[in-house]
This record gives sequence, structure tokens and C-alpha cells, in this order.
Amino acid sequence: MIGYILKRLLQVIPVFLGATLLIYFLVFAMPGDPIAALFGDKTPSPQLHAALTAQYHLDQPFIVQYGYYLAGIFRGDMGTTFSGQSVNDVLAATLPVTGRLAVMAIGIEFLLAIIIGTFSALRKGGIFDNAMLVLSLIFISLPIFVLAFLAQYFLAVKLQWFSPTVGADNDWGGMWLPALVLGVSLYATSMRLMRGSVIDTLNQDWVRTAYSKGLPKRRVVPVHVLRNSLIPVITNSATNFGVLLVGATVTEAIFNVPGVGNTLFHATLQHEGPTIVSFVTVFVIIYVLVNLVVDMLYGLLDPRIRYVK
Repeated sequence: MIGYILKRLLQVIPVFLGATLLIYFLVFAMPGDPIAALFGDKTPSPQLHAALTAQYHLDQPFIVQYGYYLAGIFRGDMGTTFSGQSVNDVLAATLPVTGRLAVMAIGIEFLLAIIIGTFSALRKGGIFDNAMLVLSLIFISLPIFVLAFLAQYFLAVKLQWFSPTVGADNDWGGMWLPALVLGVSLYATSMRLMRGSVIDTLNQDWVRTAYSKGLPKRRVVPVHVLRNSLIPVITNSATNFGVLLVGATVTEAIFNVPGVGNTLFHATLQHEGPTIVSFVTVFVIIYVLVNLVVDMLYGLLDPRIRYVK
């Protein structure tokens, strides 16, 4: 297992280099002048424009700019935004906010998927099962911004159960509404995976053997069925976690969440290469580490899975 973990960690290096090189090239190839975008409707003087261009190495070839970026990364310096703020400080301020949102959303998704998916499988073909399948199709087809606006209007404005926006109140308690929206929007796929996995597991020989030995249903389902049915749901949730870290831009904008989604969006508009590439680099590392943890969980959930030389 240790050798496998080391091997997976070494795989981060080419993934890191490939992802940063690709993203940096895409940012470099974007049309427009990032210095002009920084000033908006105003036009900087030629001297100021030239000074800022030299300061951010925008007058250098692509490979030279990428070399400067890599050198800064190895020193622990992710660069400076065009507004003069350290990317390290921006990341330190926004990543915990989106991290809290992602953890809460995945937790809601995971619980809903396990509970509803298991009950649907145990009552296959019944009223509850059919109702949940129809409901899951609705959530899959419903755009996230529509679900967000509906939740904001009914749960926050009408019923006043939550605050309609997050803003500065971005601790765990203030993130419930956007986390609920994201969790509900993601749970449908995981629920259907859980339902199918439980149905498949119920037909396995070891489950029939457990019942033939006289074990009650309340013992067979949690121990023998659920444990072997969680792998596809965990895999999907791990993928969703990585997606949430990057793709919660719409939800963060609607609920005014000061996370990485909004920051990346504005950085893209201003062609801030260091900010975009640095954020993506951190996301790549987090995504690889999350999938490494998921791979290790496979061995705990399914005794047939072993990592050997």
C-alpha cells in the first residue's frame, strides 16, 4: 500500500507540469491586452503600460513567462495579480470558503444518495421507488441557476429559513442554502448509482448465503449490502468534489459567495495568467489527492480489492 501511495504521488508531477503548461498556454493565447483590461474604460499612458508589461513579463515569449511562473512556484510564490495583490493571499482567502461549500454540498449529496438510493432499491418497482426516479430526473434536467433562484425565493425570501445571500457571513452556518442547492442538484446521479449498485448487490451469492444462515435484514443490509454498494457513489462524489472546487461559479455568483469561482471568473475577464494558472494548479493537486484517498477507501470497502506489487 505504501508503494502504491508513493507511486500515485509521483504521478502528480507530470500531471502538474502538463496542466500548468496547458493552462498557461491557453491564457497566453487569449486575445486582448490584459493591461488594457485592467484599466477598464480608461487608457493608461504609454509609459505606465510599458512599465506594467515589463513588470509582469508580458513582453517575453511564452516559454520564458512559463519559466518565471515555475520558478516562483518552486519558491512558494504563485505570483501577483494585476491589481498588485499576492495570489497566495487571494487563494488563502477564497479557497477555504469554496472548500466549506464543497464539503457541505458533498455531505448533503452523499447522505441523500445513500438513504434514498437504498430505500428505492429495497422497494424496487414500488410507489416510493418510481417517485424518486421521477424526482431525480427533474433534478438532473433542472439547470443549477433555476434551482438556485427557486431556493433563494421560496426558502430565503418567503419562508425566511435561510439568508438569501452569503457575503461576509461565509462560515459553516451561513453556507447552508448554497450548499443545499448544490447538494440537491448533484444527488440525483449518485442516488441512481446507489440504487443500481444495491439492486446488483442484493442478487449476489454472499447476500443470499447471509439470508440462508438466518441473519435478519437489519444485519444483512448495512453490513453485507451497503458496504459493497458504496464504491460507485464514493467515486462519483469524489469527482463532484473536484468539480465543485472549480465549477461552483454560478452558485457563488447567485448567493454572493466570495470563493474561488468568482475570483477565477474575474481573473479570466482580466487575463490574469498567474491567478488562473495558480488556482488551476492547486485544483489539480487537490483533485489527485482526493482520488488517491478514494482509491485507498476501495480496499477498506471491498476486501477483494488489494494493491500489491
